[in-house]
Amino acid sequence: MKVRALVVVGIALVAISCSSDPAPDAADTTAPDTTAADPGSDEASDESGAEATAAAWVESVPGGDCQCADGSEFRLYTRTADPEKVMLYFQGGGACFSAETCTFEDGTYLSHLEFDPDEAPEGILDPANPANPFADWSIVFVPYCTGDVHLGGTAHDYGDGLTVNHVGFVNASAGLDLLVEQFPDATEVFVTGSSAGGVPSPLFAGLVADELPDARVTGLADASGAYPDNPPVNAAIGSLWGTFDNAPDWPENEGLTPEDYSIPGLFTQTGLHNPAIRLARYDNAYDEVQEQFSELAAVGGGDLLAVIQANEAGIEAAGVPVDSYIAPGTDHTILLSPEVYTLEVEGVAFIDWLTGLVAGDDLDDVVCTECGAPAG
Repeated sequence: MKVRALVVVGIALVAISCSSDPAPDAADTTAPDTTAADPGSDEASDESGAEATAAAWVESVPGGDCQCADGSEFRLYTRTADPEKVMLYFQGGGACFSAETCTFEDGTYLSHLEFDPDEAPEGILDPANPANPFADWSIVFVPYCTGDVHLGGTAHDYGDGLTVNHVGFVNASAGLDLLVEQFPDATEVFVTGSSAGGVPSPLFAGLVADELPDARVTGLADASGAYPDNPPVNAAIGSLWGTFDNAPDWPENEGLTPEDYSIPGLFTQTGLHNPAIRLARYDNAYDEVQEQFSELAAVGGGDLLAVIQANEAGIEAAGVPVDSYIAPGTDHTILLSPEVYTLEVEGVAFIDWLTGLVAGDDLDDVVCTECGAPAG
């Protein structure tokens, strides 16, 4: 999923460091410029109603080891509103794990940043929709351009001059650092992402809770629930991306091997590490993009809905509760789509379910009964 929806009312460029050590005068260089236009100015009169009520997006260049797959510059985006309620959002954009899938020209992933700041935001990034539970939240938006579902930490040589910087975890950690630096008094943090951005959501929910132990933390993975725990594939793809080197030093991870470090396992390990974190998933029962990548990674071939439900059952069997909403059909992702506000499954509107999740309400799982399995 190539997401480009970022409205820029007033965009300021700031610099932060990918190093864990704060740069000199970091507090000054990362302060967001959220000054709105004078309501009586020509600039304000030219803005739409939605733009006029939105805070400015601030562009940050972490530098250091942060970069995209092709070596180009990596950037973060922040929108400051309520400093006590913050969303950490991970962008989607495919994945790659071979010379054929990782080529920069026509690979199966974003190898560099792609944004159109003039496009109006949709879904949960739309601050003008009164139904949006995040309308008044601050947002740290982590773009995606490394082909490793935000989990990698190495460069891999695929031959014939193709070296891919799988450093998504480095980039994502810069987003986490930016959140902690700019919003240290956050009391609610919602960690989420779509497609490839959904994969790291539970892990980073755990990392956010480590950094902000007084905050109520929720993690929602959008459209990444169909990838099973397959030990040989975990180790093979993980070795290309260097994912296991980035596993947190949690007591619950002691004894894990690269074979054990799986996508559904990120839910399990996070939930065991901190049971106070609320974890949730959204999927379409026969998501054609997840089907495609499952086949590319040699873990496909079964009924996708059955795989999604088996993954959740495995997480919950380990003692980690997961809220879930499974919609019918083959669509891929929902959070940055207008369908956030229109989808209804089994009499439950998705926006009501999401709003309840954000509020900390008790929820029933929503699962389609007529799920629209493709013929064959």
